[in-house]
Amino acid sequence: MVNIIEQLINGLRTGSIYALIALGYSMVYGIAKMINFAHGDIIMVGAYVLYVFVVLLNMPIIVAVLFTIALCALLGVTIERIAYKPLRKAPPLAVLITAIGVSFFLQNAALLIFSANPKPFESIVKVDTLNIGSVSIAGITVVTLLVTLVTMIILTLFINKTKAGSAMRAVSEDKGAAQLMGINVNRTISLTFAIGSALAAIAGILFLSQYQSLKPTMGALPGIKAFVAAVLGGIGSVPGAMLGGILLGLIESISKAYISSELSDAIVFGVLILVLLLKPSGLLGKKRIEKV
Repeated sequence: MVNIIEQLINGLRTGSIYALIALGYSMVYGIAKMINFAHGDIIMVGAYVLYVFVVLLNMPIIVAVLFTIALCALLGVTIERIAYKPLRKAPPLAVLITAIGVSFFLQNAALLIFSANPKPFESIVKVDTLNIGSVSIAGITVVTLLVTLVTMIILTLFINKTKAGSAMRAVSEDKGAAQLMGINVNRTISLTFAIGSALAAIAGILFLSQYQSLKPTMGALPGIKAFVAAVLGGIGSVPGAMLGGILLGLIESISKAYISSELSDAIVFGVLILVLLLKPSGLLGKKRIEKV
């Protein structure tokens, strides 16, 4: 029983990181109606930026974390302005190919700058292991769960209680009507990319603190799994992204512990196939009627 509880806690930790990344996918899709496959590589960029600030420039941890989040948010806005905004009215396939191109650009830029060799990185989380009875919870797990919980509460309040959040919800429902009501659609989409990239940076910091090694391709697989989580929860739905990330983390953790660590990824992607077959809109997604 203790082992099962510990595996569930590990699943919650991993699922929390997936949820933070999936939120970026869902927000961008809900507002810009595109899948930003470069989103996973923002995790890698955030990890390397933190490495530069902490290891090479010896910045204080808090300052380095804040600068990392800010730079990743700026990168997200820059990518949207340069790569995606000119394709706002282009066919979906053109946008998809561009997103994949941006992903490869970020990976190869990191490869040229930092080389392909993995770089060790000592975790910035210095929290002792928490013992509850016979169950041991690592400090990074406690911090990850708390950061994810606080981040999701702040994001939910921002979307539901602020003017910018109302604009985001309006653009998500009907971009044309929102523009007629005086909402700046371009600014709203840029804000969405900034928030999504900031969330990816937080996920990258937590991911790096957990695995303590970074390389140019480190964001690819977590990014794809987070996309699966977004589809599982209902892409375009913020609560769905949260739920999908947590469920996917639990599925992966249980699969590694009790089925096979080699088959865990196959099981994760098998979940995507099942969801697409049985409930294409996801667990919390809404079916929409397209007028033609």
